[in-house]
Amino acid sequence: MKIDLHAHSNVSDGTEAPAAVMAAAAAAGLDVIALTDHDSTDGWAEAARAAVDNGVALVPGMEISCRTAQGISVHLLSYLHDPAHAGLLEEITKAKDARLTRAERMVTLLAEDYPLSWDDVIHHVAPGATLGRPHIADALVAAGVVSDRSEAFTSILTSHSRYFVQHYAPEPALAVELVRAAGGVPVFAHPVASSRGRVVGERTYREMIDAGLAGLEVDHRDNSEEGREFLRGLAARHGLLITGSSDYHGTGKPNRLGEYLTAPEVFAQIEELGTGTAVIR
Repeated sequence: MKIDLHAHSNVSDGTEAPAAVMAAAAAAGLDVIALTDHDSTDGWAEAARAAVDNGVALVPGMEISCRTAQGISVHLLSYLHDPAHAGLLEEITKAKDARLTRAERMVTLLAEDYPLSWDDVIHHVAPGATLGRPHIADALVAAGVVSDRSEAFTSILTSHSRYFVQHYAPEPALAVELVRAAGGVPVFAHPVASSRGRVVGERTYREMIDAGLAGLEVDHRDNSEEGREFLRGLAARHGLLITGSSDYHGTGKPNRLGEYLTAPEVFAQIEELGTGTAVIR
């Protein structure tokens, strides 16, 4: 079985509709694909219908944006949680609202120096999608300011840029607790992706594990080889699951479906642990 447990649609910052992601997964020869849009489950219904049509099993999921007390960004993958769980839904809604306010402020700052307006950004956001920096990047590409999203993120939209604005995000341990309470399976996404910014230390790992962390996304293009070895050792010491994923975003990133995979036995454990919703077959 070929299992890829991390993909995005245009419900967040991917470039393809959920149905198109399912079709792309089938074309890539995948047997199982997880849809893990940022802070949103709005793509689940469309993806479920398309998964059945394309003969691909769908793992309903989400990627939750978190931040430590030290200001370090953490992304938490949640698989098979109840999308209507009150506690998790309240926290995700709070974070989504903060993302919108943050994006508006960033666009105001950018407009001082670049030919960019709020309408330019909205043009790149699918109806109901979680708006974020990738959509601002797309608007900058369309305006000819940068050549692609990657250039935007390594220059104008970097966290060290004067245009960068923080937004509310739950602490990682709280997010883990809420995912568990919602019957989901929490997995730390690309934990040692230092190219994205600062990475967490031992204290955050300990807090997340104590809160119920189930696994680590080890095999991911943004994790260094040295980092992967560290993660495998951590997983072995604490009995954590090890996953591998593409983090597919359509044309929004160079990541290709199936470039990293999760072992069937790990997928079976995730399916057993998840009680909030079911895999769609």
